[in-house]
Amino acid sequence: MKDDLPPVLDSSSDPPPLFDGTTRLYIAYICPFAQRPWIARNYKGLQDKIKLVAIDLLNKPTWYKEKVNPENKVPSLEHNNQVIGESLDVVKYLESNFEGPSLLPNDPVKHKFAEELLSYSDTMSKIVFSSFKGDPVKEVGSTFDHLEEALHKFDDGPFFLGQFSLVDIAYITLTERFYPFLQEVWKYDLTSGRPKLAAWIEEMNKIDAYAQTKQDPKVIVEIYKNLFLSQK
Repeated sequence: MKDDLPPVLDSSSDPPPLFDGTTRLYIAYICPFAQRPWIARNYKGLQDKIKLVAIDLLNKPTWYKEKVNPENKVPSLEHNNQVIGESLDVVKYLESNFEGPSLLPNDPVKHKFAEELLSYSDTMSKIVFSSFKGDPVKEVGSTFDHLEEALHKFDDGPFFLGQFSLVDIAYITLTERFYPFLQEVWKYDLTSGRPKLAAWIEEMNKIDAYAQTKQDPKVIVEIYKNLFLSQK
């Protein structure tokens, strides 16, 4: 099922009828962290049950902070008169409270490895984002080597846990942004010498739940140039 993407709400936009029983997922199209629960929603087939609300991160509506998320961040999930924030927490909430294909393994070995990788996704994002102010070619190699090594752990499928899971969602939204930006600005191909990582990206692009959320790499590059290079 494909979405008709909603318009982006900014400081001039009225709020939706908040806490009226509708389940809403507040996202920003450019945000890798908000993209995570958006992919999970699609994969679980919850498009009819969870309404997307897109927020302009550079010109946020005042009502979003006042009435939805006091931290003024995306994503947020409005459900049963409460709001859940933080991307991985939202995905885990969807896993526990909604039907659809599971995104977490039952196998205890895979579950433990999943938690390790989810924790490392924060480390990776901090290393790579901070490198954009310095020399990524010298700073980011170990993070992508770590992913390449992790993809060798299980051989029952092309994904981090063998089968598609929350771990893949956590990493693809970052990789989708890092890949074109590193390539365009520093001529650094993060898949070079990492065949498992290259194959994983190829397999991810075949998953409709993710493909529907992908952003134009040219747009990503221009936004990241403005964010990270304008001060250099």
